[in-house]
Amino acid sequence: MTKQAIIERTLEAINQLPVDKAEEISDFAEFVRKRHEEQQLTEGIQLLIEKGTAFEFLRDEEDIYTIADLKEVYNG
Repeated sequence: MTKQAIIERTLEAINQLPVDKAEEISDFAEFVRKRHEEQQLTEGIQLLIEKGTAFEFLRDEEDIYTIADLKEVYNG
């Protein structure tokens, strides 16, 4: 189904609802949009950090501790 078809189907459903229910759908759509926007920002920041060189010095740092140094191991 295309995005336009989904929009049209949703508008038809909203038009059949009372105002308070249509407002609920509008609020939910805004919530989903903001969540998607935040996810896009997070992914963009992660990509910038991944490709950046600010933490390059950490890649060459030797491991100080190993699994054998653990006193307790937690699964989860």
